[in-house]
Amino acid sequence: MSDAIKHECGLAYIRLKKPLSFYLEKYGTVSYGLNKLYLLMEKQHNRGQDGAGVATVKLNVENGYEFLHRLRSNARQPISDIFSQIGAQIDDLEKYLPAIQTQPEIMKGHVPMLGELLLGHLRYGTQGRNDVEFCHPFIKRSLNKATNMAMAGNFNLVNTKELFEFIGMEPGTFQKQSDLAAMMEVVHHFLVKEAEQTGNNINIAHILKQATSLFDGGYTISGLIGNGKSFVMRDEHGIRPAYYYADDEVVVAASERASIRTTFNVGENEVKELMPGNALIVDENGAYEVVEILEPKERRACSFERIYFSRGGDEKIYRERIALGYHLSKRILDLIDADLKNTIFSYIPNTAEVAFYGLVKGMEDYLNTIKVQRIMSWNGDFDQAKLEEMVNRKIRQEKIAIKDVKMRTFITADAGRNEMVQHVYDITYGTVKKGQDTLVVIDDSIVRGTTLKESIVRMLSRLEPKKIIVVSSAPQIRFPDCYGIDMSRMGDFIAFRAALALHKDRGTEKVIDDVFNRCLELQQNGQMHAENAVKGIYADFTPEEISGKIAELITPEDVTVPVEVIYQTIEDLHDSCPTNTGDWYFTGNYPTPGGNRVVNKAFINYMEGVNSRGY
Repeated sequence: MSDAIKHECGLAYIRLKKPLSFYLEKYGTVSYGLNKLYLLMEKQHNRGQDGAGVATVKLNVENGYEFLHRLRSNARQPISDIFSQIGAQIDDLEKYLPAIQTQPEIMKGHVPMLGELLLGHLRYGTQGRNDVEFCHPFIKRSLNKATNMAMAGNFNLVNTKELFEFIGMEPGTFQKQSDLAAMMEVVHHFLVKEAEQTGNNINIAHILKQATSLFDGGYTISGLIGNGKSFVMRDEHGIRPAYYYADDEVVVAASERASIRTTFNVGENEVKELMPGNALIVDENGAYEVVEILEPKERRACSFERIYFSRGGDEKIYRERIALGYHLSKRILDLIDADLKNTIFSYIPNTAEVAFYGLVKGMEDYLNTIKVQRIMSWNGDFDQAKLEEMVNRKIRQEKIAIKDVKMRTFITADAGRNEMVQHVYDITYGTVKKGQDTLVVIDDSIVRGTTLKESIVRMLSRLEPKKIIVVSSAPQIRFPDCYGIDMSRMGDFIAFRAALALHKDRGTEKVIDDVFNRCLELQQNGQMHAENAVKGIYADFTPEEISGKIAELITPEDVTVPVEVIYQTIEDLHDSCPTNTGDWYFTGNYPTPGGNRVVNKAFINYMEGVNSRGY
């Protein structure tokens, strides 16, 4: 996205099923698990730039020795920082014990992070500061090994206050800023209770059924228990992604299928999706089972996973992004009057490249159809030159914009910062016929429109095209998210600002006041969860009307080149991504009641000038 929204987090879980000596003998290293965890995290580093963390549980540790370890970092390259620290520990040991890497048990006793249960996390903060204390995993320590726990996840909850109230805990400043703190306290509450009632013969499924039935949000969570048991669980709507793989050596889980496939070199069908409401539970002996913890509800897997967040190396995601671009081709052809001769296609940013390929494929299919029709209409009356001219017609593609990764917007004053933002992207001069070519540029999605206005549209206008058409492979983002993505303030959305502007243009501002009063009424009656009142802001306008106003809003006042905006339709989104139907960002149809509460609160915050998230 040219206006990058914050990603949700990433999860990496590994359970080694064999003794460390097995991996030394077969793979030549005691650090097999750590090496795989590093790869599994690196292959998902698109999910976390704020920090990372790993936790380890060692099996069969003698009483009195530590068995649960954790290492976290908020360095600029947090994954590398963590594993560099681990590598330095091993290097230091080798100076005094040169043969230590051939002695697994001795090495296990001296390297804190070397264990059989491994949990890695990549953090992109949606709440709280980016201090290292907010990096997952979190841990709970206890004198009882069975009630020690490390936990991490990819999620947001909207009812953390109620969770703290349920367990009778008054959260401190830190806990109030962390959804994981609330989740962990609740899970640990039931873990301790289970241990007391069963004499440490804990049943993970029973604990999860009690704890997660209280959660309102989207999540994939993982926990390591001090006695060697562990779990990975996904919410009942399947909002956040989760995949797993198991053989006789390892049990693995991650937020992305492709990361598991690459790290362990396995086929697509060998990596399974953890289905909504299910948990992957591994016992102290390494045996695993998939258990239904919560009854699955309507599948509402996040569509942004397919549009943008997940890496496109997954073959299904790749095909879906191709389809997203392809579906847009017909509407663009109509907008340019099928004048492909004088139209150039490009993309910004690089994450839109696959959708761009799909868009070009749609144009090529149209052009090939025209070629055949024209040639057939000649009835054999053509020479070689005429035929070659027709056959060699191509879709014009150019790398119009290049992101200058060396640029840093270090100036904080608004005027200076805007000047710097204009130059984050650079353009390729000499590609556009001035005043003649239409320039079509595809983006994954248009969220705030800030970068488009301050940088991209202004930059593209310097090429002096006849027209600029900005295309979004996602529909209009109209509503906040509360399930793992940092999109929670109404005023951030260009579609929302466009709707307000349309009401102002048409003298219908009363609609805005009516929606505000309805939200206040719902709040007063304790019914904020009952409906999404903010849908009323958009009810009077077609998507095309809002797109037209967005085009106006993203066009700088001193730019005279006409700008138009095309968004993906909801119908084509669902056709392109049939298994990820979570579309509340675009439709306002939230999968849990908490979503309605968040959007109504976000609107109240906007109207009252409160610049904070709605939950």
